[in-house]
Amino acid sequence: RARVARVNLPTGVPSDVALAELRVPIADKPGELERLPGRCGVKIFMGSSTGSLLVADDDTLLTALSSGTRRVAVHSEDEERLRERFDLVRDGANVDQHPVWRDEETALRSTRRILKLARKAGRRLHVLHITTADEMPILAANKDVTTVEVTPQHLTLAAPECYERLGTLAQMNPPIRDERHRAGLWEGVRRGIVDVVGSDHAPHSREEKAADYPRTPSGMPGVQTLLPLLLDHLNAGRLTLPRLVDLTSAGAQRIYNIARKGRIAVGYDADFTVVDLKARREITGDWLASRCGWSPFEGMTVTGWPKATIIRGRIVMREDELPGDPLGEPVQFMETLPRG
Repeated sequence: RARVARVNLPTGVPSDVALAELRVPIADKPGELERLPGRCGVKIFMGSSTGSLLVADDDTLLTALSSGTRRVAVHSEDEERLRERFDLVRDGANVDQHPVWRDEETALRSTRRILKLARKAGRRLHVLHITTADEMPILAANKDVTTVEVTPQHLTLAAPECYERLGTLAQMNPPIRDERHRAGLWEGVRRGIVDVVGSDHAPHSREEKAADYPRTPSGMPGVQTLLPLLLDHLNAGRLTLPRLVDLTSAGAQRIYNIARKGRIAVGYDADFTVVDLKARREITGDWLASRCGWSPFEGMTVTGWPKATIIRGRIVMREDELPGDPLGEPVQFMETLPRG
């Protein structure tokens, strides 16, 4: 179905016409699309989070899972439950009700469903931004089917304090929950259930975030603060240095079979970051490079700081400065490289 794909429309083309023309090729050839160069796999939103990107019913989910072989990343929230509970936040609610509306059962119900369907279809999953302690045992029992992501935001912030202090700047999907759930995520990291830490970078402007909840967009910037936060957790004894390296580089390479990434070795791209493990720094607004210009972690002092970043042997960040022009290249995946 066309609704599972985001389409950038040519200027001046009515959206209904363009989508009508695109619906058949998108629906009929998912197996071909996933093998195109640069495609990391497939992503499915089971609960509405970003516009109309949504696959909510089991029949469509099973069709998507049965069409292709690449790993399927899943935003796991149950759409039916979200709709049932929306009256909790419809008029005049405070943002601290965000994790009440999108509660633990919303995540649990969705994750159970997608794991069952993936087994039926014989498809590999990657469940994104897990937020509940209760999902970890379920995911641990299904590691032959799925890999698991958490975010620094959910590992660092906790309700209700984050909503009291940050308001809608703390709003993201799935939501930041209370300390019990944060502790459960760390237990998942310690037990090896979690494979990777992802930024879930969503750089909404302050103006967008200043609207009245629940009309405010969910999400926050996260790329630049990911490593400083994890280094701070390292210094606090919550994870080891080898585990940090695995969660930020080798894990992602394993999950998606990324070519020439994830190791410092002959034949691999010279991608690495030099860090000062004991530097104490404050995260400040003037340090942020994102155009959105804010972070929920502004004012936080961390121990551990990136000093330089090297991409394919070239310095792209040194002492908080970004020298030269961007030099990014498309990432390649082993499953899409020419054979023979």
